Amino acid sequence: MQPALAREPNEMSPQAGDRLVYVQGDRKGEVIKVKDLTLGGPLQLAFPMDPNSKTVRDGNRLNQVLVIRLKEDDFNSETKPNTAGGVVAYSAICTHQGCDVSQWKGDKGTLLCVCHGTEYDPKDRGNVVFGPAPRRLPILPLSAEDGVVVVAGGFRGKPGFKDM
Repeated sequence: MQPALAREPNEMSPQAGDRLVYVQGDRKGEVIKVKDLTLGGPLQLAFPMDPNSKTVRDGNRLNQVLVIRLKEDDFNSETKPNTAGGVVAYSAICTHQGCDVSQWKGDKGTLLCVCHGTEYDPKDRGNVVFGPAPRRLPILPLSAEDGVVVVAGGFRGKPGFKDM
């Protein structure tokens, strides 16, 4: 049996205890707090960050997540245990062909991949509600510590699509 290949810290998948940080804009690299996210959207793109070394895990595209804050009572029973203060996180990589899921359709309450139009329901564990994607988005379990969004465990499901 061969040993696992060593990976750079910024390439490692999200780890329990990681903080989520903004990917872009004026707040790039800043830790995301529940109160900073507008209830009902829009979504924010984020990467996990090791709180001890401050290493942002941005060396692997599959680590990019989308976060959105919705009403806690709107989540179904399968989704709610993976949320924190109404905040839910999913892989930002479409399960169809690996494009970015980067838009929020507030009128429908769905997450959108603009490449081929797949829509996912964030309240229903990221299930596909329209489009060609073959499976739901992997959810990233969350918790909150002093109002900060914290990763509670690894992705539930494989991020990306079969060829990634």
